Amino acid sequence: MFLADEARKKRDESWLDKLLAGDHEAFAEFVDKYKKMVFLCCRTLGLREDEIEDVASEAFMAAYNGIRRYKGQAELGTWLWRIAYRKGVDYLRKNRRENQLLAEQDEQLADSRDIQALAGLESKEQAELVWEAVERLPRLWAMATVLFYREEREVKEIAKIMRVRQNTVKTYLFRGRKRLKELLAGVVGENIDAGR
Repeated sequence: MFLADEARKKRDESWLDKLLAGDHEAFAEFVDKYKKMVFLCCRTLGLREDEIEDVASEAFMAAYNGIRRYKGQAELGTWLWRIAYRKGVDYLRKNRRENQLLAEQDEQLADSRDIQALAGLESKEQAELVWEAVERLPRLWAMATVLFYREEREVKEIAKIMRVRQNTVKTYLFRGRKRLKELLAGVVGENIDAGR
């Protein structure tokens, strides 16, 4: 087991060295490895599918142009998430009203499913229901929730990605959990706070 870990570590270091040197094949692997993460970031910001393609392309181009400046101070995925987040926010500011990134009104949540029809769900179905509810949260709350619970990022790291203070991230998480409890009351038998 130890030898396998060492071999993987050396392979990862070699790949990163190639990536930093501008190797096109290494960058293609980089895109393949992180494209789901970038698409998740864009979806969480509320971009439409056609917009996601554009923003993801911009994010990867920015990463390609800036990879030589990557110093390893943050995890590579965190570095890329921050780029994707910034590109998504810039896109929204340019192409939509800026207030879409602020906490939306409760009316956005009013068109949620008929909760009574969902009683007795299996745990996989419950998880899907929870993530669907997360998508209906205000954008900033949803982004913090996805980063914390799905991507398992620390509050400090989320604050850097979103360019806000740590206390702001904690507020987004608190409000997001509270809203999820309201949305999912009586549907999911588990306590939402029981996660992390």
